[in-house]
Amino acid sequence: MERVLSSPSVAPLLRGVRDLVEESLPALFERRYDISWKADGSPVTQADLFLERRLTDWLGERLPGLRLIGEESFSDEGPEAARDGWVAVLDPIDGTENFCSGLKEWGVSLSLWHDGEHAGSLLMLPELGDSLASGEEVARVRSRITGYSSSAHPAIAAGIGEGGEARIFGCAVYNLFNVTRGALARFVNPKGARVWDLLAGLMLAREQGCDILIDGKTYDGSFLDPHRRHCVDIRHRYDLHPRQGLLG
Repeated sequence: MERVLSSPSVAPLLRGVRDLVEESLPALFERRYDISWKADGSPVTQADLFLERRLTDWLGERLPGLRLIGEESFSDEGPEAARDGWVAVLDPIDGTENFCSGLKEWGVSLSLWHDGEHAGSLLMLPELGDSLASGEEVARVRSRITGYSSSAHPAIAAGIGEGGEARIFGCAVYNLFNVTRGALARFVNPKGARVWDLLAGLMLAREQGCDILIDGKTYDGSFLDPHRRHCVDIRHRYDLHPRQGLLG
């Protein structure tokens, strides 16, 4: 087995993760409706737990000393996450409410960091057959739609009330993937989300030239504090790609 000690490119690892997720789909579907409930009232399925364990083990074999920041295993009571060495930020199933309701709009989010620097990220929408990893080209489209987080917040109601096209999909990966490729003109989460929801999508959106505000400030691509929520406002930059074949 090849071990990756450090490299400017983790493309082979990201491809391996993509293959592993696809290989795991039958096991995820078997566990899809085996649901328990977190203290905050949100669902977690055995599929969430299964995939986080499997990806953690697989990555840990290839990245010595890997530290995982995963939605299902992270504790707010723990110490601040160290940023030296390899760090993986993982949401095994983002949009669990969609997933355990039988909807296809759910995703996998993985961001890899080495000594505090971004090494590569991956977003997957497995049931929709879509994915995007660092270094890959994205097929850009054009949209007027603003996507909003499903976390209730007065700013969302106000934004929708102002008019224009708006959508709420209930999956950060879906929103981040689509604003990155231009299928959403903007994605807004005014209540805030955690690093496992955001980091992979933020880094991919940044690679594609999107304008990104985190907590009202221009995002500089730095690692975000995993102990708190971060408010997000991302706009796709349509001036960065040709207008041929695009809507006016």
